[in-house]
Amino acid sequence: MTSSVVIAGGGVIGSSVAYFLRASDPTVQVTVIERDPTYARSSSALSAASIRQQFSTPLSVRMSLFGIEFLRSIGERLEVNGERPSIDLHEGGYLFLATAAGVATLGENHALQRALGADISLLDPAQLRARFPWLNTDDLAAGTFGESGEGWFDGYGLVRALRRKAQSLGARYVTTEVVGIEREGRRATAVRAANGETYACDVVVNAAGAWSRAIAAMLGIDIPVYARRRSIFNVSSPAKLERAPLLIDPTGVYFRPEGRTYICGTSPAADNDPDDLPLDEVDHALFDDVIWPTLAHRVPGFEALRVERCWSGYYEYNVLDQNAIIGYHPDVENCIFANGFSGHGLQQGPATGRGVSELILRGRYETLDLSPLDWTRVLEGRPIVEKNVV
Repeated sequence: MTSSVVIAGGGVIGSSVAYFLRASDPTVQVTVIERDPTYARSSSALSAASIRQQFSTPLSVRMSLFGIEFLRSIGERLEVNGERPSIDLHEGGYLFLATAAGVATLGENHALQRALGADISLLDPAQLRARFPWLNTDDLAAGTFGESGEGWFDGYGLVRALRRKAQSLGARYVTTEVVGIEREGRRATAVRAANGETYACDVVVNAAGAWSRAIAAMLGIDIPVYARRRSIFNVSSPAKLERAPLLIDPTGVYFRPEGRTYICGTSPAADNDPDDLPLDEVDHALFDDVIWPTLAHRVPGFEALRVERCWSGYYEYNVLDQNAIIGYHPDVENCIFANGFSGHGLQQGPATGRGVSELILRGRYETLDLSPLDWTRVLEGRPIVEKNVV
């Protein structure tokens, strides 16, 4: 029987696990070790904070279908003392665009998403022009649009609401840093922290996000997850884009509305994406050389853009296949990993928290089988092929 769980990391993943554990079994002692309660460097707070069902693998679609259900009901689920949190969920939809080279894949993905219950429309160029008259469709063959269930929200507000609810249910949050994990044979027995305390545990959960590699190393485990910096730019433009969605250009450049301005970004080239770059720097060259020219091509009104502010956050990037690693490692029978979400952590956090709590409390997944994301594929070198990585 599990009586005590120590979670390394109190972002959206760690706090989701804490919430579901305490909501499911109030007798389990839950301690969350989070070094920064302000979440100033947390990926949960620094991301573009969005959710979609437009993936190419069934499990990712199902995880996000639960994610949107959770976000829609957040006021009721995470209410504390009569106060209902709001995360400003805006279901403005994702718009994935494809040239002729990508139209077959787009169609295959759309068929899968629809079969799983996602509300996605497949649009030809004429339909794209009719719905988004500000869009340049000259080189496009098709697009898929989330009619509902996709959009963006306040990521910082979500992690704060999860933390507050978990605390109200009895989870203990400790402001310190994990510095070591004691191990006897195939079991972790205690977590050592920078505050000088040692926290005994029946189960350890590695939910340390971009810093999960260091936690894994304390157990002698090599996890293929690295901190990869992503720069985000908030821009203003005189262009008036009616009903603008979160648009994904065929190049991978994206933008979405943010009030009267827009948030935009893209991933750097694979050969120019080193680990652990400082977060206090922003890749301005990426904006000047790649993002702005692409946006100006796709939306002619964006030829006039002004950067209002910019920042950087980390992806906890799984270099194997950009999908999460969730589950026990065969070398440590009581340590669960929930890492490597590669930019999908906010939207997959609720499903992950629910699934990990089931695995801890009942030894199996009950609502949604997350076992395809376990260590087996990593150790055997069998990547999951996700065609819609953004």
